[in-house]
Amino acid sequence: MKKYLGYIPAVFFLAFYLFSGLTGVSMAMGMILIWLACFLIAAVLLHKGILWGGIFGVFPALHMIYRGGSEILVGAVLLLFYGGLSVYLWKKRDADAPAATGKEVLVFFAKIILTVLVIVASGYIAVIGGMILIAEGIHQVFAYIGMLVIPSLCLPLIWLKKRKKFLIIWLIPAVIYFISLGVHYGLEKYDQSITINTAPNINVHEYLPFREDSKIVKIDSETLKLTDDLPVIDGAAAFFPVYSAFVNAVYPETTELYDGVFEYNNTPGGYALLAEKRIDLFLGVYPSEEQKAYAEEQDTTFVYTPVGTEAFVFFVHKDNPIDNLTTEQIKGIYSGEITNWKQVGGKNEEIAAFQRNEGSGSQSMLQRFMGDTPIMEAPTELRNDLMSGIIEQVSNYRSKSNSIGFSFRYYVEGIIQNPDIKVLSVDGVAPTAENIRNGSYPIVTPMYAVTYEENSNENVDLLLEWILSEEGQYIIEETGYVGISN
Repeated sequence: MKKYLGYIPAVFFLAFYLFSGLTGVSMAMGMILIWLACFLIAAVLLHKGILWGGIFGVFPALHMIYRGGSEILVGAVLLLFYGGLSVYLWKKRDADAPAATGKEVLVFFAKIILTVLVIVASGYIAVIGGMILIAEGIHQVFAYIGMLVIPSLCLPLIWLKKRKKFLIIWLIPAVIYFISLGVHYGLEKYDQSITINTAPNINVHEYLPFREDSKIVKIDSETLKLTDDLPVIDGAAAFFPVYSAFVNAVYPETTELYDGVFEYNNTPGGYALLAEKRIDLFLGVYPSEEQKAYAEEQDTTFVYTPVGTEAFVFFVHKDNPIDNLTTEQIKGIYSGEITNWKQVGGKNEEIAAFQRNEGSGSQSMLQRFMGDTPIMEAPTELRNDLMSGIIEQVSNYRSKSNSIGFSFRYYVEGIIQNPDIKVLSVDGVAPTAENIRNGSYPIVTPMYAVTYEENSNENVDLLLEWILSEEGQYIIEETGYVGISN
């Protein structure tokens, strides 16, 4: 029992300084670790019968006395403890017991150095390895367990004498872990392989103005060139290629994305900025009730100018045999009344109806389409914050053919172009440009250029007139939307 008395300061130090905080002493973590290391080294040396080992415990005691305050008392108690313990152990020593050799002392210090190196090295390896695993799609739990592999193996090998038995015990959970990790990694890679990996949202860098490789419709306006008091323009994800082409046609070539004039904050952010009068023009669909209410709170009156027409579409996985739904069937699905595909002529599969986040353009459009029919609450895994995310999830959902989602026609067919989904006809009419133009497709919406009534920038009206002109409408049509002039 006497051999374990040297561990008392280390135990009390952990209890009071690291966990309880009862002393109210504020110290850097580095100093805490140094003190703790000194107490542990002293404890191990005294345990081995090396009486001068108590000197390591004296170092933090003297440091506490030097720091002053309430720590003087703690330091004095530690000095008395180590002094008294050394005398006690000397008197109780076994005179016939062999003293620790210089080699044993050197081995002990070598183990301490190795322990420090393993902890430091494994810390760096754990951080880098964890980042790699998480980046590969490995669940965080696997990554965190993996961070313990090196220290859980190396530290016992340094200090234990019966290393063979430890290795056998350690290998059993290690093998289980690595097999589970391999299976998990394989499933993740399989999930990634069964669909086209779309970007987290529209890749705006493919649609920037004044770039030779840009995918936008490029014209150089002959009727309008803005040089000063440039209207700050923003818009929805699905409309970015359109208003980027507007910038390319009438703004100075020095205009760049996020330069304070040409912005992209998507529908929720864009409408908030317009309500706060921090932008002049927003291009997208009609705002939600919450977005209009926020504008009223800011004493802002939105002005809506229709500039084009777009179809609101519903899509399913390509393996789903359903090609057409009626408007009533769609409302039944999103109200929760219809829950199985067999109710609309499909397979006997439960319907996974994806939705978007509140305030997004497509979710607001769904709410207008549903009218007085309440929309069911979507489970967390069936609600997505990004429009391309809902497309990817429908194409890659584990049951695949049981999912349904919604968006705007051009975004699905012109930007994302995911081959694993198919767009449905509604009431027997496909959402083609011609059917949008002739009014036979039942779910269409105007695309608006939204300004605010209190704006005094005259160039805003000039830009609106140009968007409605032949040049502006040409961009809208050539991009893939339907203009209002037809």
